[in-house]
Parts: sequence; structure tokens; C-alpha cells
Amino acid sequence: MENLDFEDDVKIDEKATIVGNCRFGKNVKIKGACYIENSIIEDNSVIINSMIVDSFVGKNCSIGPFSNLRKESKIHDNVKIGAFVEIKNSEIGENSKIPHHIYVGDAKIGKRVNVGCGVIFANYDGKVKRQSFVGDDVFIGCNVNIVAPVRIADKTYICAGTTVTKDTEVGDFVIGRVRQENRKRQILNKI
Repeated sequence: MENLDFEDDVKIDEKATIVGNCRFGKNVKIKGACYIENSIIEDNSVIINSMIVDSFVGKNCSIGPFSNLRKESKIHDNVKIGAFVEIKNSEIGENSKIPHHIYVGDAKIGKRVNVGCGVIFANYDGKVKRQSFVGDDVFIGCNVNIVAPVRIADKTYICAGTTVTKDTEVGDFVIGRVRQENRKRQILNKI
């Protein structure tokens, strides 16, 4: 530990590893086997069994368990980052929820956004990493792919299973999946 600066009522589990220059605000709780390096965590935030490197976490946030905030991640106040979420070089706006099994790479997400389970921000086309922008009050359903570069406008509703490849306008309802088709199976008799 090179330099740890912390305020009152900070609790750090003995299994946690703190590396580099870190600053923890009042009443921060670091629970379980966390790894935190060169990061700032503001007042009343709770980190559970997660990794945070070269990042900023605002006030009243909940991170983890088993989340990974990679370099240049900025999490604003009152954000929930749940289980098995990876965030890289991205900014998450106030009061947004990214609950579980999600990858957010090279994105800027607005305020009060809800991101469903299994969402992927596809930021790399094989040659260049590109950025996605998500406005305020957006709902992103489960198993959505957001293919950068794309701009999702405020109050957009994206249905589960959609792949987003085009910009949206304010209040759009976005659905981009194939309709279910049921067919009768041919069952072969065993000889």
C-alpha cells in the first residue's frame, strides 16, 4: 500500500488488498476479498468481493459481488453495479442500475438508466474500439447487444433480445429480433 487516505467509519475486510494511491470517504465498506488499486471511493459506498483499478466510485454506490471496474471507469452517485459486471473506460450516470452479468466497454451511460441481465456493449469491430452513448431514463432489456458507435436517446425503451446498431430518437421503442416460429418435430423411431 503506497498511500491510503480515508475518513471516519471506514471498514476494510482483512481479505481485501489495497494497492497504490487510494482514497475512501466516510462510512465506506470494503467487504470480502476485494482488490482496489489507485481508486477513489466516496461516502457510504459498499464494495463486495470486487476489483476496482484506476477508477472513481461516487457516494452511496453498491458494487459487487464479483464485479470488475477496469481503468478509467467513473461511477456517479447512487449507482448499483451488481454481480459479475465488468466496466471498462466508461461513465455511469446517477441513479442507474447495472445489476448482473453485463459488459460495459467504452460507453457513457446517462442518469436513471436500467440495464437488463446479459447486456453487452460491443465496442470493438476487430480494428477500432468505438464508444456508445446512452441518454437519461433509458430502459435496456435483457440480452441486448449495443454495437458501437451508437447513440441511444433519452427515454428510449429497448426490448429484450434486440441488437442495436442505429441511433435512436427521444422516446423510441426499439425491437430488433426475429419472431418465434414453432414447427412440429419429426421424431425418428429407434431401430
